[in-house]
Amino acid sequence: MSKNEMHLQFSAKSENESFARVTVAAFVTQLDPTMDELTEIKTVVSEAVTNAVIHGYEGCHEGLIHMTCVLCDGTVELLIWDDGIGIDNIEEAKQPLYTSKPELERSGMGFTIMENFMDEVDITSVPGQGTTVKVKKHLTKSKTLCN
Repeated sequence: MSKNEMHLQFSAKSENESFARVTVAAFVTQLDPTMDELTEIKTVVSEAVTNAVIHGYEGCHEGLIHMTCVLCDGTVELLIWDDGIGIDNIEEAKQPLYTSKPELERSGMGFTIMENFMDEVDITSVPGQGTTVKVKKHLTKSKTLCN
C-alpha cells in the first residue's frame, strides 16, 4: 500500500501558525476534501501549533514544532509535536474551558475542538520532554491514494 507523506519543521513562533495551516491545506487538497473538511483540518492544525507555541514553549522558549501529514485511502493523519515542557495532566488539559494560561485570555477549547473536528485524537506528553498530538480524519468522498 503506497501513501503520500509530508514532513515539516519550523520555529515555535506564533507567526508560523498560518504557514503550518496553509501548508497542510495545500497538501490535503489532492484528496479533494469538502470545504468543511478542509476548514476543520486547518482549524485543528492551528489549535495544535498554537498550543505548542503558547504552552509547550511558553511563548518565549526557542524551540521547534514538527509536523507529519500522511494521506492514504481517503484518510488524513496528522502528527504534530514539540520538545517543550509537556503536560502534567492530559485529562485535565482536555476538559472544555480548562486553561493553564488564564492571564492570556485563552479559551481552553483547543483539545475539545480537535476532538469535535477529527475522527481520532490521541495526545501523549512527558513533562520536560514535549507533547505529541496525533489526529485522523476520514474524508467523506475523497480520491484514494493507496491501492
